[in-house]
Amino acid sequence: MSSIFLHLQKVHDFVHDFPMKLNYSKPKIYTGGVDIHRWSKLSKKEQKDALSKYWYVYYSYRNPKSGKLVRQSNIKGGANQYKDKQSRYHVLKMLKKGLEIVLQDGFSPYNINVSLEEYIQQKLQNKSNSKNKSTTRLEAIQDSNETEENTVVLNIEDAFKLGLDTKNKVLNENSYPKFKSRINRFKKWLLESNFEMQKCITTITKKHVIEYLNTVLQNSSPRNRNNTRTDLSSLFQVLEDNDVIQENFIKKINVLKAIPERNKTYKTSQLKEIHDYLDKEDPILSLFVKFIAFNTLRPIEVCRLKIGDLDLVDKKLYVRAKNKPVKVKIIPDILLSELEILHGKKTDLLLFTPNNIGGEWDTNESNRRDYFTKKFKKVKDHFGLGKNYGLYSFRHTYITIMYQNLAKTFTPHEVKSKLMLITGHATMNALEQYLRDIDAVLPDDYSKLLK
Repeated sequence: MSSIFLHLQKVHDFVHDFPMKLNYSKPKIYTGGVDIHRWSKLSKKEQKDALSKYWYVYYSYRNPKSGKLVRQSNIKGGANQYKDKQSRYHVLKMLKKGLEIVLQDGFSPYNINVSLEEYIQQKLQNKSNSKNKSTTRLEAIQDSNETEENTVVLNIEDAFKLGLDTKNKVLNENSYPKFKSRINRFKKWLLESNFEMQKCITTITKKHVIEYLNTVLQNSSPRNRNNTRTDLSSLFQVLEDNDVIQENFIKKINVLKAIPERNKTYKTSQLKEIHDYLDKEDPILSLFVKFIAFNTLRPIEVCRLKIGDLDLVDKKLYVRAKNKPVKVKIIPDILLSELEILHGKKTDLLLFTPNNIGGEWDTNESNRRDYFTKKFKKVKDHFGLGKNYGLYSFRHTYITIMYQNLAKTFTPHEVKSKLMLITGHATMNALEQYLRDIDAVLPDDYSKLLK
């Protein structure tokens, strides 16, 4: 036997007999005899077998008589009432953390005068009179325990219902159906992935959501994937706000770069042909388009208009926009002259319906917008226009025309200041970004710079 081994053995014995050695082993978690970090790689049978066993926190403490570490009673803490890995392991991690703190604070299971529960309770009762470090650590135990006690345990089915019911109260009639549709598609994917809806909501992890978002990306587009991520994050934020989950982890999932799709602007020659065609073939759609073009409204905003929203005397228009409850705009004379037919009509009638200017239409605004979008599709087909042209193109086109006409007389800042009053953009930065997006701002001819 080499001398170096003997020296190392002496060092080992010395260290283990050193009076400052710990009186306990670091608490560990028993998870049914499997490596919890390889859970996703286990077969369904292996996972089921592991969950059929009791999980617990265990540790050893040095017997004051023998000086040897002795295994202590297992601590389950009610974790085994949960039938899924995520919930059960979460409870045990909190127990393990709390046990580590009280052991470091000096708790001994060999103190026959006080149990673990009594020890913690006594320390917490004395915390107001003690400023030492150990008491502060015990406050952390109490805070973590209170957090656990205040957490509402819901299964996936009930958690989703809570999220949808809450969002139904705060989202408008146009946004909520899209939100609900995306959540239900995620729920369908969970079922197809063998998730049981009666399992605790905490069984859904960041990894599962990323996997689902990848399927959305493969089947659609980066933009739809990002929108799905936003809606799922909104749902999980409701759950966090209601103490159903501890953290909305979806906020940490990255947003992919997505090239926005926008409607192209029309050429001057195309505008005249389309307006002439609409005036002759479809007067209702023609006036609908003019509200978008001359009042720079979005199609959905035009669908919200009622007769009472138009003040033909003061030439004002009141519309609910996406960035404020009610937006007031002037009605330009070029449009006012076509609204004489509204005199004498009831103020509660919708401005646009399939068959009349001013009438009743029992459907939501999203369906009304889709109706006029489909009607304009026939016009696009007539002129051979591609998918990048639409009703929104009129708004882009006429804002571009107004910008270019103003730029002939005023400075760039004056142009944008005047245009901002017309378009209704909330800030100058928002308008500038919009103008860049639609390529409204173009340079003068720069041929001389190339010579």
